[in-house]
Amino acid sequence: MNNFIGYQSGTSWIHRLSGASKFLFFLLISVAAMITYDTRLLLGIALLSLMALYVSRISWRSIRWVIYFASFFAAMNLLMVYLFAPEYGVDIYASRHLIWEGIGPYHLTQEQLFYLGNLFLKYVATLPMALVFLLTTHPSQFAASLNQIGVSYRIAYAVSLTLRYIPDVQEDFVMIRRSQEARGLDLSPQQPLVARIRGNALILFPLILTSLERIETVSRAMELRRFGKEKRRTWYWTQAWAWQDYLILGIAVISLLLALYLMWVQGSRFYNPWQS
Repeated sequence: MNNFIGYQSGTSWIHRLSGASKFLFFLLISVAAMITYDTRLLLGIALLSLMALYVSRISWRSIRWVIYFASFFAAMNLLMVYLFAPEYGVDIYASRHLIWEGIGPYHLTQEQLFYLGNLFLKYVATLPMALVFLLTTHPSQFAASLNQIGVSYRIAYAVSLTLRYIPDVQEDFVMIRRSQEARGLDLSPQQPLVARIRGNALILFPLILTSLERIETVSRAMELRRFGKEKRRTWYWTQAWAWQDYLILGIAVISLLLALYLMWVQGSRFYNPWQS
């Protein structure tokens, strides 16, 4: 199962944290990274995110395709921002320092490059943290932790099923793909890119049918067990908070408050190094 995006057991201290504390940390850090364009804070959050990914000892093989896809998406996003608004950074920072004289409106300025760098830092700050949360949190333990902090157990259980279902969908996709290849559908790298995209698209229909059938089976099983009848329920995966949980929650709260403080002091979401 290490080839799929889903929970990976481990012995790191991040694995031992409560699922609720990791979720709150990820949520607050993501909000802080989204609302601010202060390069100093974004750089600090990005380093913290990369450090968490390293400490968690997540297998590179299990996340490499997610990293490749996210990197491609980030590069395309930065390219589109530049193509549609090549002078947006100049407008934001109210100054213009030319690096390269281009053609027409497409010049490269320090301000535009600085703005694109901030956008890139937002990806670096949030993506590793999301992978750490997803791959180090057992779905049942996370559901129990959510219920501990006041979330309805129905919602918590739905979240748990969603996290459990992610690797199952990936495994079904691989199995259907292998069965199609056994029937003569060539999806190897030797085929043209368009042919591979078309071939993988043909897998989506049986994958959707398989997913709907599994959802129906789970729903019937929960109805037979009268799930949701009582107002409360007990959890096998209940975990008490330790000092490490309060520590990372405090770091997340401080990061969010710092983002709000910097916005208030600067009067803007953007840190301007050219402002006198």
